[in-house]
Amino acid sequence: MTLSWPVVAAVLFGALLHASWNALVKSSSDKDLDMAVIHLIGSFLAIPMVVWAGWPTAAAWPFIAASVVIHIAYYLALTGAYRHGELGLTYPLMRGVAPLLVALSATFTLGETLSGLAWSGVLCISCGVLVLGLHAHAFMVPKAIAFALANAVVIAIYTVVDGLGVRASGNAMQYVATLFLLDGWPFALLMFATRGHAVGRYARHRWPLATLGACASLGSYGIALWAMTRAPVATVAALRETSVLFAVLLGAWFLKEAFTLRRIVGAGVIVAGVMALRLG
Repeated sequence: MTLSWPVVAAVLFGALLHASWNALVKSSSDKDLDMAVIHLIGSFLAIPMVVWAGWPTAAAWPFIAASVVIHIAYYLALTGAYRHGELGLTYPLMRGVAPLLVALSATFTLGETLSGLAWSGVLCISCGVLVLGLHAHAFMVPKAIAFALANAVVIAIYTVVDGLGVRASGNAMQYVATLFLLDGWPFALLMFATRGHAVGRYARHRWPLATLGACASLGSYGIALWAMTRAPVATVAALRETSVLFAVLLGAWFLKEAFTLRRIVGAGVIVAGVMALRLG
């Protein structure tokens, strides 16, 4: 499998979608409830997709079940990171470390071996992403750092699990639709159990924006899993983290976070990494 330009373009668009819904969560007044409402709406959006595409094969179900459980940890760590740190710090940390972990484990878990140039691309993207996020005062928010790094491990785990699952399924649409149909409920039920009627009150005024976030989340991960059936999972995982570029721009524009020379340099390193991945 090779990383073609159409796959690159699709994953970059998915990266923009991913950054968009993360910026939406970061901007919300209650990040836990926002995460719950977005992914619960995503579960409902997945119903017609499942009706149209059908259920995945039996071989895919263990991976779907594992992914649903792993995503609970993802949502908890993500909202924790956003409660304690800005988008421009926590998002790059989460997304910069994860592709390195995926690439390091790819030989054993996915049977993939990257070329030297592809490895250069993965390293450039990861380093560029970390440059975008880290700054002199980063470690003044240790809770944000801890949540972000923990979530990087979780992201790497579900990336490998879903990469294996979508290939076992043989049909990306069936896998993605079923995953989203089931994925939104555990965290939403956890919020219902701990926050009660606050979930319903929050959803009543937040649902228009949450629906946009759900569509972006579904589209982003759907594109990524489809790409993993066309190209090595490690390269797709690294390319997807260009979403940090969009997150930094959204953070600067929408959330009024600083856009510094360091972040411009980081962006250039990421672009070099994208080119290395494509050529590799």
